[in-house]
Amino acid sequence: MAETKSRSTVRQRSGSSRRATIRLRYTAVSLVSACAFIGLWEALAAVDVIEAEFFPPPSHVWGELAKLVGDGTLLDYALVSARRVLIGFMFSATVGTALGILLGTMRPLRWLVQPVISIIRPLPSLAWIPLSLLWLGIGEEQKYAIVFMGTLAPLVVFVTDATLRVDPLYVRAARNLGASHLAIMLEIILPAALPSIISALKVTLALAWTCIISAEMVGSKDGLGYLIWNAKDWSNVAQVICGMLAISVTVLTLDTVLRSIEHRLVPWQRGQRLATGLM
Repeated sequence: MAETKSRSTVRQRSGSSRRATIRLRYTAVSLVSACAFIGLWEALAAVDVIEAEFFPPPSHVWGELAKLVGDGTLLDYALVSARRVLIGFMFSATVGTALGILLGTMRPLRWLVQPVISIIRPLPSLAWIPLSLLWLGIGEEQKYAIVFMGTLAPLVVFVTDATLRVDPLYVRAARNLGASHLAIMLEIILPAALPSIISALKVTLALAWTCIISAEMVGSKDGLGYLIWNAKDWSNVAQVICGMLAISVTVLTLDTVLRSIEHRLVPWQRGQRLATGLM
């Protein structure tokens, strides 16, 4: 018994050490790659290969970034956009996940709803802006609605496909054991499809940012989309780049939070990613 525990402890320590080594290598390579890109960008601007007026070097962008961070504008606008994304996406994720599971498990409902989803899904977020402005004005509800409408259909498609890929053998076994339809959905299909559903949520979360930036450019007085559009009107390319960088940092932060949640919900995926070198 003691020998078995000792072997288990050794395996756990070995796995933790390997994950830490992979993370360290990934961080080192990422830092070197980012520094090389910034250095090349600055060098090309210094020898006039890149026109600084249209694509300012990192030193100019850094100066604009310091100003926006110093007066609090960048942080305030980033928080405003993030709040809009999270609230709208929360409604979309709730409705889209539930509807996708229902469509994946109920064929008549899928036949009934799928044509409507197929019509809505190709529409870009910009297509919803005129309608949302007419229906809701330029208030916060319009921003939430843009995120909801722009991400719901793709999320439903992703979740439906994830549900349909669950091995039907598990479903038949549960039915033979007397499980109800609700129990099959909650205890068989949802856990099996959860990794794919979380991946779909991460993809559509990035899409939600596209929706909110588009909405803020058209009808808003704050947010990162407004910051970028206003900087464009003043030909302040460095500020445009600062807004783009803020979007990237905010999305990466939210993605890190979602990945942490994923590790807790589907811990069995860690070993698979470690084996493929993705962690």
